Amino acid sequence: MERQIHAYACRRCGALHYPFRMVCRECGENGPHEFDPVPLPKEGTLLTFTFVHNLPAEYEVARLGLGVVELSNGLRMLGQLDIADPKLGMKVVGEVEVVRREAYARRYGMVFRAA
Repeated sequence: MERQIHAYACRRCGALHYPFRMVCRECGENGPHEFDPVPLPKEGTLLTFTFVHNLPAEYEVARLGLGVVELSNGLRMLGQLDIADPKLGMKVVGEVEVVRREAYARRYGMVFRAA
């Protein structure tokens, strides 16, 4: 089964939100149960990035790339980068993977690679 990360579509005006919001920022009318989950696209464009060098032990890497990606539907999200030499404006594709392990839990997030 392929893992997905979801945006949330307002049932009244159709506006997409990521991450989840309690009230629609477009129409301002919805309550928390008036959104439908919509899978986020996995293709996008890298807008900005940085590298973190001093990480907690549960990350198990010496350096972690993070980037803000504008997805093909216009929403933006933060994700890990598995790209040795990222460039602004490059096309990327993401997969939902384990991004951090804790004692008995796995935390999933989007990991982007060059398209």
